Amino acid sequence: MIRFLFAACLLAPWAAAATPLQPLIDAVPVGGRLGLAAGIYEGPAIITQPLSLEGGPGVIVDGGGKGSVIVVKTNGATVQGLTIRNSGTLHDTVDSGIQVRGRGNVVKDNVIENCLFGIDLQQSDTNVVRRNTITSQEIDLGVRGDAIRLWYSNRNRVQDNVVTDSRDVVVWYSHENEISGNDVRNGRYGLHFMYSHHNVIENNHFLRNTVGVFMMFSNDLVIRGNRVVESNGPSGLGIGLKETSGTIIEGNDIVGNATGLYLDISPYDPESGNEVKGNRFAFNGMAILFHSDWEGNAITGNDFIGNFGQVMVRGGGTAKRQGWAGNYWDVYEGFDRDRDGTGDTAFELFSYADRLWMDVPHASFFRTSPALEVIDFLERLAPFSPPLLLLRDEKPATRRVAG
Repeated sequence: MIRFLFAACLLAPWAAAATPLQPLIDAVPVGGRLGLAAGIYEGPAIITQPLSLEGGPGVIVDGGGKGSVIVVKTNGATVQGLTIRNSGTLHDTVDSGIQVRGRGNVVKDNVIENCLFGIDLQQSDTNVVRRNTITSQEIDLGVRGDAIRLWYSNRNRVQDNVVTDSRDVVVWYSHENEISGNDVRNGRYGLHFMYSHHNVIENNHFLRNTVGVFMMFSNDLVIRGNRVVESNGPSGLGIGLKETSGTIIEGNDIVGNATGLYLDISPYDPESGNEVKGNRFAFNGMAILFHSDWEGNAITGNDFIGNFGQVMVRGGGTAKRQGWAGNYWDVYEGFDRDRDGTGDTAFELFSYADRLWMDVPHASFFRTSPALEVIDFLERLAPFSPPLLLLRDEKPATRRVAG
């Protein structure tokens, strides 16, 4: 008991030392700098004029479980070097670590923890969100907020952030943003676009999310140089497109996902096809899954290595209307007698007994069972009916071509 009382006496001054942050902010002149010393500062706080709010090791801003911890409601402010924690828990007010409502602001080098949403931008353009570390509240994944959220926000740069155990990173109704160098893991959507055009997604790492990158009704995107790894589970997808046109998917590592690339009515605009080129599809359950017999995608110069299945088309269709050319298939059985790096014969992918689990998804549970393997072997040996040609790559590569 004596030890407990002694410890309580030591801690009491520290607890009492928590300082309200808002009066300190209000005292800073326009364009001034507020450098915080190590300690705990009480939020919520709002910034309504250009200034620089700077912290460092041991600088903590605690929202006390009420609303958003810091709201930037101005243009040209900087918030950096803070540990921000304990936002409110309400979705309807988007309780966040940092809310941004303005242009030309910089949010960098902060640690955001135990906040419902991480960094939320609404109708905010030309901001920089860089090198922040974000985790969410320890609640069920579906009711956590988004780590980074862009809503009607254009020409922002979201760079080099680390997101762990949050829900999604979302870009909705937002155009011409750069999303680069981020590390997003253990969430639901690593990156989710909705009605957002002309964005660049480059050199990010998405690990163990349910879905790596998903685009819905979003056109003219560039998805380049990303690593999308271990998106698994019943709905696990590495990269997905729904009614998305004019998009370039280039130079990505798409590895160990339930499905590597998923295309649903994409491209939606028949005059604006998608390009899938120079990617490495490796060790996925299914490398590419088409939701239907669609057309308009140019799939060229990719490596297909160690995938359980190469291509699947739902609804009984084929992928013959896509533009297949110059891909490396590790299951190609042809020759390259002149050693020019191109197979002497076309690569053709047929559907045999595996049509069963394509048409009846629940049957995929038995894909490696002895019974289905025997059926598949017998049909390939002496098919009862002509197998279905799924695709033809006229000039398959005989060595790996993806950079």
